[in-house]
Parts: sequence; structure tokens; C-alpha cells
Amino acid sequence: MNLKQFIVDSINQSALQVFSTMLGVELASGTATFEDAKPDINCEVISLIGLAGSWAGSGSLSCSAAFACRVCANMLMTEATAVNEEVLDAMAELTNMIVGNVKTELESKLGPLGLSIPTVVYGRNFKTKTAGPTDWISIRFDWDGDHLLVKLCLAPQDKDAHHRIDLFDEAATLAV
Repeated sequence: MNLKQFIVDSINQSALQVFSTMLGVELASGTATFEDAKPDINCEVISLIGLAGSWAGSGSLSCSAAFACRVCANMLMTEATAVNEEVLDAMAELTNMIVGNVKTELESKLGPLGLSIPTVVYGRNFKTKTAGPTDWISIRFDWDGDHLLVKLCLAPQDKDAHHRIDLFDEAATLAV
């Protein structure tokens, strides 16, 4: 199994488990895509979190405001009809749980990784850009017709990082 497929499997498992356990919801996952960091056109809420170690990168969750409100309502068992502090906090926590679980899985292959504090942005007509690796693994999850996009990019930070794993089908210097 190559590193990309390992990450795809980890994201799928983590998102499905977190939604099932924390929200009591069964998500439907889509297929993974590999893309550059173009902004999502229908994204109103995006939560970003950094990963650091001998490999580094970013994870993100993006969705509509309505999806974020549904997450908050299910997570906190309260009504959430508009994006407010509780909704943003719920999205930050969701990001921390999903990407944190993926980070834990990756550590078995890549060594220790740190996780930053999530940053959540809400609004319209904004773009995001990640400096460094721009190849993202993206997985779109469906919840009753609304969508959550989970994305992750990772790249080795030192020349020896890729020699410690044997997950690549191709050259180890290829950014994930």
C-alpha cells in the first residue's frame, strides 16, 4: 500500500468513526481525488490545522454554513440556526478529531507528528492558499445531500524522512 492510499483509508475511517461516535450520524464517503489547492467554490466554513514533524502539511475541513450548523446541533444537542461561536468551535473540534485521528495513524508510518490548534474561517468570497506542498488528497463526504470536504497535504521535511518508510509505489520524494 502506498502512502496516498494509507492516507485516504485513514481519512475515511476517521471521518466515518467521528461522525458515528460523536454525532450519531452515518456519512457516505465519496472517492478520493488528488488536486492542487484551488479554493472550494461553495465553501462558507473552512477549518485548517497544521501537521509538523519530519513530515509536515495541513489538513482542512470545508462545508456550507448549513452543514456546520448541523454539526454543532448534533454535537452539542442544541439548536444552531446560524453560524456563531458555538458553530465555529464545533467545526474546530471536528477538525481536531478527524485530522488528529489521521495524524495518529500516520505516526505509525512517519514517526512523531505535532498538531496545531485549528483555525476556522467563516464567510464568502475568500480564498485559501497553502505555502509549500500544494498536492491535496481530498475526500467528499455526504450527509443527507450536504457535503463535507476533508483535505490533507503532506511532504517530507528532511531528506531522510522518505527513507524510513516503504509506502511509496514511486519515488519517495513525490509530495503526497
